[in-house]
Amino acid sequence: MRSVAADLGVDPETLRNWVRAAGTSRPRGRRAEVPEERPTPLEAENAALRRSELEERARDSAHSRRGMSGVTAVAWDAGSVTARL
Repeated sequence: MRSVAADLGVDPETLRNWVRAAGTSRPRGRRAEVPEERPTPLEAENAALRRSELEERARDSAHSRRGMSGVTAVAWDAGSVTARL
């Protein structure tokens, strides 16, 4: 507790009072493990969409690092990309 108090720049007794006021104490022994709840179908779908988006960004990033050799112009039109060779 002294090192934490020093990090915060307060007296150790002040920190101890804050901890008491918050109603917390030092953890003793092993903590009980809370069983993890299964995600709802919507949460599972959101996670899948996030993974898909990350994979797509990684592919796009790899593509841009390789370069677009032979492309002379790129036109952006309402969400689609057209490359002229």
